[in-house]
Amino acid sequence: MKFQQLSVLIVLLSSLSVFVDAQGQNNRSQNNAANNLNRQATVNELNAAQNSLNSEQLAQDPDVYMNTRQGMLLPGESDVSELLPTANPDAPPPFGANLFVGGYESERYDGLNSNYLLAPGDKVTLALWGAVNANEVLTVDNQGNIFIPNIGPVSVENVSASSLNNVVTSKVRTVYRDNVSIYVNLLTATPVSVYISGSIIRPGQYAGLASDSIIYYLKRAGGIDPDRGSYRDIQLRRDGEVIASFDLYDFILNGDLPTPTFKDGDVIFVGRQNATVEVSGSVRNPFRFEFVGDVGAGSELVHYALPMAKTSHVGVIGDRDVGPFSLYMPLTDFDAFELTDGDRVMFNDDIRAEVIDVQIEGSYLGPSYYAVKKGARLHDVLALIETDPNLADIQSIYIERESVAEMQRETLEESLNRLERTVFSSPVSSTGEASIRASEASLVLQFTERAREIEPKGRVIVSDRGEVANILLEMGDRIVIPAKTDIVNVSGEVLMPRSIVFNSQAEVEDYIAWAGGFSERANADQIIVVHPNGMYESFETASIQPGDTIMVLPKVSSHLMQSVKDITQVIYQIAIASDVVLR
Repeated sequence: MKFQQLSVLIVLLSSLSVFVDAQGQNNRSQNNAANNLNRQATVNELNAAQNSLNSEQLAQDPDVYMNTRQGMLLPGESDVSELLPTANPDAPPPFGANLFVGGYESERYDGLNSNYLLAPGDKVTLALWGAVNANEVLTVDNQGNIFIPNIGPVSVENVSASSLNNVVTSKVRTVYRDNVSIYVNLLTATPVSVYISGSIIRPGQYAGLASDSIIYYLKRAGGIDPDRGSYRDIQLRRDGEVIASFDLYDFILNGDLPTPTFKDGDVIFVGRQNATVEVSGSVRNPFRFEFVGDVGAGSELVHYALPMAKTSHVGVIGDRDVGPFSLYMPLTDFDAFELTDGDRVMFNDDIRAEVIDVQIEGSYLGPSYYAVKKGARLHDVLALIETDPNLADIQSIYIERESVAEMQRETLEESLNRLERTVFSSPVSSTGEASIRASEASLVLQFTERAREIEPKGRVIVSDRGEVANILLEMGDRIVIPAKTDIVNVSGEVLMPRSIVFNSQAEVEDYIAWAGGFSERANADQIIVVHPNGMYESFETASIQPGDTIMVLPKVSSHLMQSVKDITQVIYQIAIASDVVLR
């Protein structure tokens, strides 16, 4: 009996265990299902929140998704440069083309201003406090109304943002006359869709705010076509009628720009380019200018181009019914000249200066620049320069002149070209000699490259034995007044180039010895003594004076037998023209 009872008890416990396990599995299944539902609900909420955020961002900034491509072309799209070829690549850019440079179209503001007119889709905040409390965000419906509980619809379409508070307040006061304070404000503006067509880079449909400027929309469309579009004939069309016209020259020159409120479906039309004239030369604005019609006056172009103060003449090249022409006239006669499409105008400063600028260098007192009449001579300027006789070596004055420096450059260039021709065109009789000539040519090429970097001074010697020549001055002359010194400079191929105190008993050989003697590459027969006035002498006849420079020239290797003479001549020319010993 006990055994049977025990068996029954075991069976009951097993059944209870199975029931409990089944119930647990059922509960776990229900929990998993509930968790899945909660997870899906969370995802849906996040998606809804993201969609709401995206909608708000798009409402506040319609460009948030417009600029993600960053100029990247999608499959099948064509580059604008391939579709719009340039008529004349060498022509200057149109005046005002820089309006469409930069990324300002992505720098947005909230678009709310006092002149903005409300439209369906705008959001308005309403706050009531006092006897009645309310805080609502209302949307302007398709009929142009906002609905206020207990008040009813209030028409706000085409009401300016600055007048919105007064309009809504007057309506609320019809119901709540006392003890209720009211505050109304425009929260966000609804984007509008505007079409842009005509002579534009990328015509099409573009989103923006109603308060955006015409320049913003044109920039969104790539700007005005530089070869076909007009900067002076731009229209805003609404329902087939022109409601505003724009001349971007008024904005560029005077800062005047109409600011209409855009609406859905508006069309911005860029007209065909009018007559244009290319400008170059001495002007502040060397651009391609457009007239309002087919012709323009010279005075109008002068107003746009802004010639420099020194401009005196104008050249015009063009074509008329009688054929091509070219004219050159004074600037005063150009004001009444009639210009047409395709003319090219060059402003020129063709009046020779009546004064010249002269620079003073060295040991002097007073100003370093003098403006003197054209035709002035050296003594005329020296009479204006104040010096200290104890410091300035008046008897060693010389002039550095650009025209002389240019002549020295040309002479040096001719010598270098001759040297290169001699080396590179010399005949060879064997393979070994060819190899030697190639090495020599490489060395000579390195030498000529260094020599071409030397800048001659263009020194003009005007003083000798205390006498100063009264020569005619040129524009840009530099009058050098050396300072008195007790030093003799030794440079070039000596062991220790240095400055040595003048010794009246010393000869050239003594100064070279004090500088360490000749170097291994020195040419003892090529020693130049340069005096403070720019004159030079051979060491054999020179009498050393304070301020002199002794230059020991290098000798050319005997391996370069065919070019020794030419290289020596070049070294000598460089030493005389620029006081530089080239090795």
